[in-house]
Amino acid sequence: MAPGHRSILIAGAGATGLAAALELARRGFHPRIVDSDAGPVPLIESRALGVNARTLTLLAPSRVTDAILQEAQQIARFRVVSKGRRLADLDTTTIAGPYSALHALAQGHTERLLVGKLSDYEVVPEWETSIVSVSDDRSKPRVTLRKADGSVESASFDIVIGADGAHSTVRKAIGIGFPGEALESSFYLADFRYSQPVDSHFAEISLVDPGMIGRLPLERYVLRYISTLPDFETRIQHPAPIAERVWASNFRVHFRHVDTMSRGNVFLAGDAAHIHSPAGARGMNLGIEDACWLAWLISEGREAEYTALRMPAVQTVLKQTRQLTSLITMRNPLAIAIRNLAVPVLFRLPAFSQRLLHGVSGYDTPPPPWIDGAL
Repeated sequence: MAPGHRSILIAGAGATGLAAALELARRGFHPRIVDSDAGPVPLIESRALGVNARTLTLLAPSRVTDAILQEAQQIARFRVVSKGRRLADLDTTTIAGPYSALHALAQGHTERLLVGKLSDYEVVPEWETSIVSVSDDRSKPRVTLRKADGSVESASFDIVIGADGAHSTVRKAIGIGFPGEALESSFYLADFRYSQPVDSHFAEISLVDPGMIGRLPLERYVLRYISTLPDFETRIQHPAPIAERVWASNFRVHFRHVDTMSRGNVFLAGDAAHIHSPAGARGMNLGIEDACWLAWLISEGREAEYTALRMPAVQTVLKQTRQLTSLITMRNPLAIAIRNLAVPVLFRLPAFSQRLLHGVSGYDTPPPPWIDGAL
């Protein structure tokens, strides 16, 4: 069977699933993509914001990168402050390559750009369509779908991709475990729209000791604040008059990943395979990276190598995000004091700052071999 004629079902039309569908489509496949939701994530309820340089590299061949750069806010600097004293100030534009380390764009915007480009290949997500079951036939899994009108469809596919999130039905159906742990503390976030433009070109972490408040740009008029403190909104120093409190939420941070990212011809990508702290803005980016690698491997007939090629990258990112999370959630006064003394020294070391920037850019995972000159 010619590669492009293989039948492929993608479960989940978030950023990961959409990226997988787009990369497959531009290689001559015509995948089906289904999602239990009614559409992309609401624009004002996007948890993921950061789009790193690796993702921009991966999405450049499909021209999605051009659209992202038109809408996104470049995060040119990353700052760490404590009690009014600036501990670190990192210029994120110094990274080698065609893109700066990080841009900010709400996940809902990124997903809509992917949906738009996917329509060029006449692939349209089937919304309000959920996975009921996946058979244990490893060579040609049979999937039962429930559609928006309540009808049920059962069909076999050459390949099934589970990009259906942390509570993945596909992962559970094929019996792959999701070991790991949750942090004891919760994280809280709130988005504020201001009555005038604010400086949206830097991200900042204010160490409250214990705890932190992070400031992240969403748009020229909108900032996101994220914190480990339930009362953090009373501590925010707003840069301009507030026009609207757009959205607020809270969540627990989990560190989990599967032991294998495939079983037979069923593959897992994104949050279905790994979840971790938002520190470092790696979540959505790592899922898109999974999707692009898997699409390339399928087109090469090498999909059996997927777990071996992706698992080291997953482990690298989980290790990095765990370390960053530990630094911002410290509660021991002595450890906090040592950290606050060490951070300014470390950031003045070129080797340290470049290594951190390398990770934030997504360049600490293997470069895509199908893109010439990729870092």
